[in-house]
Amino acid sequence: MTPLASTFSNLRAKKLKAFIPFISLGDPNLEATKVFLAELAKAGATAMELGFPYSDPIADGAVIQASYTRALANRTSMAELLRFAQSLQVNGDISSTPRVAMLSYSLIHRKGAENFVEQAKSSHIAGLIVPDLPVEESTHLLALTRKAGLDLIQLVTPTTPKERAKRILDSSSGFVYCVSVAGITGERRELPPELLEQLAWLRSQTDLPLCVGFGISRPDQVETLRDHCDGVIVGSALVRLCGQVGKKTIAEVSAEIGGLARSLVQALHPVS
Repeated sequence: MTPLASTFSNLRAKKLKAFIPFISLGDPNLEATKVFLAELAKAGATAMELGFPYSDPIADGAVIQASYTRALANRTSMAELLRFAQSLQVNGDISSTPRVAMLSYSLIHRKGAENFVEQAKSSHIAGLIVPDLPVEESTHLLALTRKAGLDLIQLVTPTTPKERAKRILDSSSGFVYCVSVAGITGERRELPPELLEQLAWLRSQTDLPLCVGFGISRPDQVETLRDHCDGVIVGSALVRLCGQVGKKTIAEVSAEIGGLARSLVQALHPVS
């Protein structure tokens, strides 16, 4: 059983939901990233989604694009980012929280898929999300991740045809990334009404955990979703706070990140 599978199995046994925050590695620097991740772990993060900066992101909105630009300005190498991920294994409560890498396939291809998967495994990364790798071209990476005991998390969008969605579900592991809206990441006022219908259909097709991302930023949105999915993924709302470093101290920003995270976790697990 992979770390993610074990995590979701434990959550289901306790009738709990997953809170998965996204943070861009190295924004504004790796020291700050470690502080933010530690705060998110204390706030109740189930897993961490680590964004590997890329100069031409595919599905990311303006907030995350800006964070990648800030991180890339530090000229941090892929090797340094993987060493950083490995260092989290000995950083208090973060060590028990599975980490998932979100990155472009071009970064994997540049290192060589076999080499990258081996290094990701050594860096205690539990799974990969590769949004620009079509399911039709994912067979090789899927085989490598399965052999290494990692999960390859695939995305299903509102516009994915049902037959193609079934293929995506068959090649997914860990959890299914359910994109809530057509388009790019970013905070949104409203979630589309057809989202719940889509989640119901996906649940009829797979036993894998369903986690909803893109546009999730407020407790009321989490309350709407919690009975229809296994977890929520929150990115832009947290990354926007990271961008305040400089105007505010790292400690101040970390406190705000923790406050937002706790409000979202509370919405996932209301007191009965």
